[in-house]
Amino acid sequence: MLVGAATAQPYPAAPKQISGESCAAPEDWAQRAAARASGAPLGLPPVPPPDYNPPTAEKVALGRKLFFDRRLSINGTMSCAMCHVPEQGFANWEVASAIGVEGRSVKRNAPTLINVAYMAPLFHDGRDAALETQFIGPIVARNEMANPSAGLVVARLHNMPDYPALFEAAFGAPASLDRIGEALAAYQRSLTLGASGFDQWLYGGQSAAISPAAQRGFALFTGAPGCASCHPVGDSFALLTDLQFHDTGYGRMREALRQHPPESVPVQVAPGVVHHVRREIVAAVSATREADLGRYEVTEDPQDRWKFRTPSLRNVAITPPYMHDGGFSTLAEVLAFYNEGGAGLPGQDPRIRPLGLSAGDLDDLEAFLRALTSDGVACLVAEARSHPPDNY
Repeated sequence: MLVGAATAQPYPAAPKQISGESCAAPEDWAQRAAARASGAPLGLPPVPPPDYNPPTAEKVALGRKLFFDRRLSINGTMSCAMCHVPEQGFANWEVASAIGVEGRSVKRNAPTLINVAYMAPLFHDGRDAALETQFIGPIVARNEMANPSAGLVVARLHNMPDYPALFEAAFGAPASLDRIGEALAAYQRSLTLGASGFDQWLYGGQSAAISPAAQRGFALFTGAPGCASCHPVGDSFALLTDLQFHDTGYGRMREALRQHPPESVPVQVAPGVVHHVRREIVAAVSATREADLGRYEVTEDPQDRWKFRTPSLRNVAITPPYMHDGGFSTLAEVLAFYNEGGAGLPGQDPRIRPLGLSAGDLDDLEAFLRALTSDGVACLVAEARSHPPDNY
C-alpha cells in the first residue's frame, strides 16, 4: 500500500493548550461578561450589539450553556464548543478543517470566536450578517450538527427540564429560534478582548510593551509591503481586517491541487514519520475533497470566485491553522506565501506580489503578529469552564 520509504520530518512539540487556572472566574462572571459584550476594550471600538438584543447576564449564561450542549446536534455528539475550543483560542488547533457529526468533514477551518462581535459579515464567505442568525447554518448542516430542521432543535429544548427556567429568566418567554440565537450571540459577544501588547504600545502609551523586533515588524506591516491595506490599523483602534473579500491566489491554488493531485500524498503515520501513499489508495478510504469557490457560493457572481473574507489578525498566534481551509500550520508558512507573491496566478489581487523581504524582516513581522495576542484569553477560558455547564 505504501510507496517510498518513510521519511523523518521535524515534528514540533504540540502547542500547550490555554489554561484558565491562572484566572479564577468570579461568581459574577456573567455580569462581567455582559458588560464586555457592550464595552470598548483598549485598541477596539465599542462592541455593537443590536438594539433588539442588549446583553444581560441571564442571556450570557444561557448562551454559554447552549454553546456547550451536545444535545443540540442530531445524535447528541456535537456542540459549538467542539469546533471552537476555549483552550485553543475558541478555534481548533487539531484539524485543518472542522469535523462534524459521525466524523463528517467540513471544507473550511473553524475560525476563532474571540472578537467575533466585530466580524460582519460572518463565515469565510460572508453568507450571514448577524450573530443572532449565524447559528442556524451549523445546526442544520449535514456535516456539522445535522438536524433536519431548526424547529426540531426548538422542540427538543422545550422537552428538556433544565432549559425552561433559563429562557424565562433571560427572556420572560419559552425557547424559540430567535431566542436561541440571541442567547448564543450574547455569549459570543462577551468573548471580546483588546489590550494586547500591541494595543498597550500603540494606544496605551507604553513604549516597552512590545519588543524592538515587533516594533520593526509593525513598521514593515504598515509600510511598503502593504499588509495594512487589508488589515488596517487606525488612529484609535485596529480591527486588523477590512472585512472585505479578496482573491489572494490561495483558493485557486488549492482548487488546482484538488483537480490535479500529486501521484502520492504524504500521510503522517507517527510523530515525525511520513509515508507517501499513492493517491488512489487515499481516495479509496476518504471522501473527495469538495470544491470551494469562496464568496461566489453566496453571490454566484463570477468575479467573486475564490474570494474569501479577510480575517482579523488579533490573537493570530494562538489560533492556528491558517487560511480558509487550514492549509498552513505556522505563521512562518503564511508569511512565506505572501512574501513570494501568493500563488502568482492571473486574476489574484494585484496587491499580492513578490515582496523580497529578508529572513530578518519575516522574523520581525512574526514578532509583530505575536504581539497581537491579548492577555485575557485565559480568563475567557476560565469563564467558559467555571461551574461547567451540562456538557452531556
